[in-house]
Amino acid sequence: MQIRFHNSAKEVSTMTTEELRSNFLVESLMQADALNLVYTHYDRMIIGGVVPVTKTINLPTYEALKAKYFLERRELGIINVGGDGEIKVNGKAYDVNRLDCLYVGKGSEKVSFKSKKKEYPAKFYLMSAPAHHAYATRLLKKEKAMPTEMGAVATANRRTIYKYIHAAGIKSCQLVMGLTILKEGSVWNTMPTHVHDRRMEAYFYFDVPKDQKIIHLMGEPTQTKHLVVSNDEAIISPPWSIHSGCGTSNYGFIWGMGGENSDYADMDMVDINKLK
Repeated sequence: MQIRFHNSAKEVSTMTTEELRSNFLVESLMQADALNLVYTHYDRMIIGGVVPVTKTINLPTYEALKAKYFLERRELGIINVGGDGEIKVNGKAYDVNRLDCLYVGKGSEKVSFKSKKKEYPAKFYLMSAPAHHAYATRLLKKEKAMPTEMGAVATANRRTIYKYIHAAGIKSCQLVMGLTILKEGSVWNTMPTHVHDRRMEAYFYFDVPKDQKIIHLMGEPTQTKHLVVSNDEAIISPPWSIHSGCGTSNYGFIWGMGGENSDYADMDMVDINKLK
């Protein structure tokens, strides 16, 4: 498990492209028969990916957590962006198919991942935050995730938002998690943009077509930076940073947060005319 530390807004304003990528871009999350995790000190969130192809993969613990097992003092949100899969939590099996979400509560000792078909393996995206209370493990299918249509053709951001873990959905301690699918011909996400100093955020970009890219904007509103992102890569976004993206094609992205509240609408909007 890779460890990444905080960076101040002042420090980020002077970073080179290579420094930005090494601190905030997470590559190679989805690899066959592997579990890859990154621990960020922004709200002590862990993000990761697991792609079980020929075997079942168990969630281990790590020395850095100083815990008997991974979820001894943590909660976990999982969204599948691949083929049909199965997740077992303390021996109970859950069918987690494409774009379904499973929340796993604090105190769950054993978690394992497998695919239904190795020809089209599951691709599980993971987010884990510290937890102070044990909420029930719960599966939410895509169709029941409060799909909301937003945006317009004129602003190139027609999209469907699916909310899974939030104040009015799956209960959690501090995780907030969902995903957005852009319509064909739409490329902009989260614009006008916003910040929320009360919680960090991570974006995981998926279904980005081959040979297409995402330009992810970050930084303070008047000190913006950008990162070029490929399919199945993630961005760690500090609480003081904007987080918006524009692709050379339509795509999907998972948004997830941890911090002081679970209110999906907790956003400090940024006037687009003030961006620099």
